[in-house]
Amino acid sequence: MQAVAGAVPNALGDREFRQIRTLIRDRTGIELPDSKRTLCQTRLIRRLRALGLDSYEAYVKLLEDEHSPEHRELINAITTNVTAFFREPHHFELVKSILPALAAKKRIRIWSAGCSSGEEPWSMAITIREALGAAAGVDIKVLATDIDTDVLARAAGGVYEDANVEPVGRALLQRYFARGTGANAGRWRVGDELRSLVTFKPLNLFEPWQMRGPFDVIACRNVIIYFDTENKVKLLRRFHDMLAPGGHLLLGHSESMTAGVNGFSLIGRTAFTRSA
Repeated sequence: MQAVAGAVPNALGDREFRQIRTLIRDRTGIELPDSKRTLCQTRLIRRLRALGLDSYEAYVKLLEDEHSPEHRELINAITTNVTAFFREPHHFELVKSILPALAAKKRIRIWSAGCSSGEEPWSMAITIREALGAAAGVDIKVLATDIDTDVLARAAGGVYEDANVEPVGRALLQRYFARGTGANAGRWRVGDELRSLVTFKPLNLFEPWQMRGPFDVIACRNVIIYFDTENKVKLLRRFHDMLAPGGHLLLGHSESMTAGVNGFSLIGRTAFTRSA
C-alpha cells in the first residue's frame, strides 16, 4: 500500500514487533527486548517513508522475501553506533605496552570487531605508530569490521568533525590527520600513514568469518551487551579460537566474561588474555 504524502505510519503492532525482533535475532544475534519497541518504531519510520509504505504490516510483508535488500537496510537502521577516539583509554595503554614484544615477532594483527564509525581502529593505528614509529620490517594489519554498512562506509572515509577528534589532541591531529578542504572544510581527514594500517570489511559476527587469524588483540567493546547468553557464549568462544596464545580480548566497560566460557584470564579492566 502506498503512503499518502506526509502521512505518519501506524504504531508498530505486537505481531510486527515480534516478527522484526525475531528476524533481527536470527540474522545478527541482537536481542530487542520489549523496552526497545519505541526505539525500533522510531528508527523504522524513515524506512517506511523511503519505501512509500504507510504501515508496519506492509513493511514486515516486504521482509518475507529472505533475499530482499531491505534486510540490510533493517539491520543498518536498528544497530546502535556509539564510539569515540581513545574511548576507555586504559585499553590503549594496554595495547601500547604489548606492542614492542609483538613487533619483535615481526607480525601484529589487531581486530576491531564492531568498529562503528571508525574511531576505535584509527585510535589503534595511532597507538601503533606512536609506540613503534615506522616499524620497518614488521607486518602490521588492523582489521575493522561492522555489520552496519552505512556506518562502515563513514569509518573507511575517515573524515571527522572538530568535536569528534577532540580526544586525539592537537599534536596527534597535526601528525596523522589533514585539515579538510572544499566539501570537507572544517573537518579532519585521516592521513595515509594510518590508512596503510587499517582495512575495513563488512561482517556479521554470527555468519562465517572469512579472515585468517590468529589475532594478537581483538577489541569487541560494547557489542555483546546486545546478545542473549547463548549468543554471548558462542561469540566469545569463537574469539578465543581466533586469538593467538596469550592474545588479548578487550570488552566494553559494562561487559564481563560470560559463565560457560573457558580459556580466558582477567588481566585488567575488561581486558582478558587467552590462557589456554
